[in-house]
Amino acid sequence: MVRTASPSPRSTRRCGAITDVAGIEVGHFTDPRRPTGCSVVIARDGAVGGVDVRGAAPGTRETDLLEPTHLVERVHAVLLAGGSAWGLDAATGVVRWLEEQGAGFDVGVGRLPLVPAAVLFDLMVGDAKIRPDAAAGYRACELASTQPPAEGNVGAGAGACVGKIFGMQRAMKAGMGTASVTVGGVTVGALIAVNALGDVLDPDTAQVIAGARAPDGKTLLDSRRALLRGEAPLPVLAGTNTTIGVIATDAALTKAQATRLAVMAHDGLARSINPVHTMSDGDTLFTLATGRGGPSPGMVVLGTMAAEATAQAVARAARAATALTVGALHLPSAGDL
Repeated sequence: MVRTASPSPRSTRRCGAITDVAGIEVGHFTDPRRPTGCSVVIARDGAVGGVDVRGAAPGTRETDLLEPTHLVERVHAVLLAGGSAWGLDAATGVVRWLEEQGAGFDVGVGRLPLVPAAVLFDLMVGDAKIRPDAAAGYRACELASTQPPAEGNVGAGAGACVGKIFGMQRAMKAGMGTASVTVGGVTVGALIAVNALGDVLDPDTAQVIAGARAPDGKTLLDSRRALLRGEAPLPVLAGTNTTIGVIATDAALTKAQATRLAVMAHDGLARSINPVHTMSDGDTLFTLATGRGGPSPGMVVLGTMAAEATAQAVARAARAATALTVGALHLPSAGDL
């Protein structure tokens, strides 16, 4: 049996959204049979893409084509999905939907949509045989719009949780978050699905928002301090944790700059998740640059904006999540504590 708590008042939006970036649409599909799903970030006219993989256990598709020295400049969507490697199948549905819309790279005999993807592991929450497929990816595209996307227990964040470093029984619910920053007529936005091994921190105060709970289950442990005190983490299967996301901007970037923006965005993960980029995480961030905004303020400013939007989106993913009970497993939310 799966029970989800009603939304908390803390889920009120106040940080902007990735759809504040001109040329970006977002759609979520959440599977009603168990908490899993997928999310798609669409750039119908194409966007210069980049990627940076920092986690040691990633699950990805089409990341090689984003290498700055490789041929293709622009991609047409990025898929984020639950379901571990099985969830990569949802990208097939995104490709089919984009082809029907006439979007894609002209290969002479047709247009080929290019859709990089990354997945997170949510198989320990509910029936592991239920995971996003091509139909789920197609439906996420059908639901996509330029409106601010839903946050919390939706899409790729539906089955996401954090603070698993001392065991699932002491973890908490997280999910999907979004935020944006605008400077001088240029916007950088982030959409992040948070399924981290570590805790989520407020990037401004460094206080723990959600993560591993103390043995009584009623208070936050603070994993960083617990580890430094010598408390031993429980053995964790590699790849069962991951934070994945998309950084979008309306600045005009080269592929090399788009890749560098993804690199700098990971600083936002370091400010809002601890520990992060572990051997058990597959942390992956993509960049999409639509080029529809004003003159670029330069990579130092853009990178600072990307890190800030990422950090705020991670915090939103924890604050917007609601409690989840699946069988004997109960995952409280930040609002509950």
